[in-house]
Amino acid sequence: MGEGTGASRARGGERGAAHRLYRHGHSRVHALPPHTKLAATFAFVVVVVSTPREAMWAFALYAVLLGVVAHRARVPAGFLVKRLLIEIPFVAFAVLMPFVAEGERVDVLGLSLSVGGLWGAWNVLAKGTLGVAASVLLAATTELRQLLLGLQRLNLPPLLVQIASFMIRYGDVITDEMRRMRIARESRGFEARGLRHWGVLAKSAGALFIRSYERGERVHLAMVSRGYAGSMPVIDEVSATRAQWSYALALPVAALVVCLLGWIL
Repeated sequence: MGEGTGASRARGGERGAAHRLYRHGHSRVHALPPHTKLAATFAFVVVVVSTPREAMWAFALYAVLLGVVAHRARVPAGFLVKRLLIEIPFVAFAVLMPFVAEGERVDVLGLSLSVGGLWGAWNVLAKGTLGVAASVLLAATTELRQLLLGLQRLNLPPLLVQIASFMIRYGDVITDEMRRMRIARESRGFEARGLRHWGVLAKSAGALFIRSYERGERVHLAMVSRGYAGSMPVIDEVSATRAQWSYALALPVAALVVCLLGWIL
């Protein structure tokens, strides 16, 4: 019964995660097979990373291309901007680079900044932002379950796909366990206020790890008893037509043309 409840929560967590990452729609981008979108996103990111940082106009064109994809997928700009907040730590790192990098210096508004650091900061910001934006568009137009099917279709190692699947399914279960433990501590008057309370938090983390490990063992035994032999059955077989591949790869191909022009010019 306990594991059944856990599985139900996991399925509920999977649906909840899909709602947070996925924006429901009926656009042509949504309808593309997941492995075509995965391949297109990966190829686009590789092209962006390969672009010389001095070709600033190229990164502007990449942003325009992503804007076109977002428009075709009917993903609002506000939705995209909120998701891009995940890269704030990288932005903070990039802002520090001109101050800490060595080499030739230049004065900007009374501040002595490194020329190499400025280029490095621009490189991180431009390529990182475009990569995150492409990933956000992929997640916004593809359900998590479809992403896993796409990874299987691209012949990624089955073990990695299964690990990702269980992470998605049981992530919210573990989070819920952490919430119950926090409520139990607070109901007994505990409130973390300083270093002297870290011991209690460390013990809670250890207990959470043990509970998660034991749950994993029980789930594995339940799977083995139902015939699991190291691979999950493929229920939905996904395939793509030549037209769908052409539509999906239009983004990285256009980006590749821009990249080549960036190297030539």
